[in-house]
Amino acid sequence: MTGIHDFIDNEVKTNDIVLFMKGTPQFPQCGFSGQVVQILEYLGVDYKGVNILADADLRQGIKDYSNWPTVPQLYIKGEFIGGCDIVREMFQAGELQTHLQENGVEVKASA
Repeated sequence: MTGIHDFIDNEVKTNDIVLFMKGTPQFPQCGFSGQVVQILEYLGVDYKGVNILADADLRQGIKDYSNWPTVPQLYIKGEFIGGCDIVREMFQAGELQTHLQENGVEVKASA
């Protein structure tokens, strides 16, 4: 299991924004993952999508890593932000945009 933990840790720490999701940004395979992709696309930020369906160890590993039971999971600058509901609420309140900008991520659109 360490290999998966190291993989996740590396993804989270080497990418400004990482979305662990079901499917890919081009083809989300669940509605919740799709919603977070839409928000990130709307904001015009660069992010990396990691498909947890590709690997059973990863599917369980990301839940253990964050101690969060569901996917998608959004990380910004190494920090776990939350799942779909949290990301959507933060976006609607303008908090997500502020958080990104405070972390040096350029946002192309604001709500």
